[in-house]
Amino acid sequence: MMELLIGTLVTLAVGRYIFKGYSATGVLLSGGLLLLAITALMGKAVLPASVASTGHVATDVFEYVRFLLVDRGGGLGMLIMVLCGFAGYMSHIGANTILVKLASKPLGIIKSPYILLVAAYLVACAMSLAVSSATGLGVLLMATLFPLMVNMGISRGAAAAVCASPAAIILAPTSGDVVMAAQAANMELIEFAFKLTLPISLAAIAAMAVTHFFWQRYLDQKSGEHNAPVAPSDLITDAPGFYAILPFTPIIGVLLFDGKVGPKLDIVTIIVICLVLAALLELARKRNGRELLDGLQVCWRSMADAFAGVVMLLVGAGVFAQGLMGLGFIANLLDLAQSFGTGGIIIMLVLVVITTLAAFTTGSGNAPFYAFVELIPHLATSLGVNPAYLVIPMLQASNLGRTISPVSGVVVACAGMGNLSPFEVVKRTSLPVGVGLLVVILATQILVPA
Repeated sequence: MMELLIGTLVTLAVGRYIFKGYSATGVLLSGGLLLLAITALMGKAVLPASVASTGHVATDVFEYVRFLLVDRGGGLGMLIMVLCGFAGYMSHIGANTILVKLASKPLGIIKSPYILLVAAYLVACAMSLAVSSATGLGVLLMATLFPLMVNMGISRGAAAAVCASPAAIILAPTSGDVVMAAQAANMELIEFAFKLTLPISLAAIAAMAVTHFFWQRYLDQKSGEHNAPVAPSDLITDAPGFYAILPFTPIIGVLLFDGKVGPKLDIVTIIVICLVLAALLELARKRNGRELLDGLQVCWRSMADAFAGVVMLLVGAGVFAQGLMGLGFIANLLDLAQSFGTGGIIIMLVLVVITTLAAFTTGSGNAPFYAFVELIPHLATSLGVNPAYLVIPMLQASNLGRTISPVSGVVVACAGMGNLSPFEVVKRTSLPVGVGLLVVILATQILVPA
């Protein structure tokens, strides 16, 4: 239990300093290095199995930082940087401006920006069927829907919360988590995904949509934040009307190049294609190569800003999460879960709480779920309960817990791209996530036989 105590104390200290306004990147990186150093002193492996050791635990601590710089910078980080560069270029050529100008007229009929917010949330949830990565979906929405929402009168905090929360509830029936959960429940994937998981997911999404409406409005009123819609007359641009479609070309590309209709392409590849398309249209419109190349500098600068503001924050969060996992924090939570009660509903609730806490502290939905799902067959047999009754709430709790974690990739990315504190995004997602989790538990009680 010493590992659990140390992890909790360091987590509280990290949260306190970030809340006081210290650099989130620096605090997370410092806390993570401290945890890794303690892990090394306790004689435990510092690096995950997928990373080769340097041969010395002291240098392994810094080897993990190198690994994350390469991994985050070349994978998820590259996606974030390219998307931020694309978003910056869309603003530069006037595509975002013409989109808002055209959309403001029909959407102006809806007087409440919070109804627009709910509509955007439902669209974002539907997008989770096409983009399985929570962070990938979040940064895609921040680059496309976020500017539109803000210009339509939705506060930056509320808009970022919408972009961070669609993947909180699993919809995709073929995601890796659902496949593993179906195996643990000893059920066919189609029956498990569509007859049990999907109805529960839809109920939770509906409840979270309603909660977003009232919660975001309440927080805006409490903080005095008011983001007036931009009047069409105030929007000045010489961009042609069809440029309004350009900010959404990455989403269209994701839907087209999914391996079914066309070839399956990586999101970064799709964004590069969209950027080249926009640049060619600008060249055809202005017929000035020098001006085109100078304009693309906006894209490159936006990518550099994204590395400093978002990617390094992801590295810090990753080091902190590995520190907790290497220390044995997750393993101790797992032991704690097994020590509670023997009744079916008791163990289900305990698994939900422990999984949510593990996802919250590590920022990962997969890590706690993959660790705990191995328990399900054994627990279900020993308790004489339906394994699906235990695994479905735990499956959803792992994703919901990640959405309220200030160190999760999706929260960090959305906060960084929106120029907000991760804690502001967490505050905005907290109540919708709480309501969603409650609905998942209640719906499981109703729809899944114990």
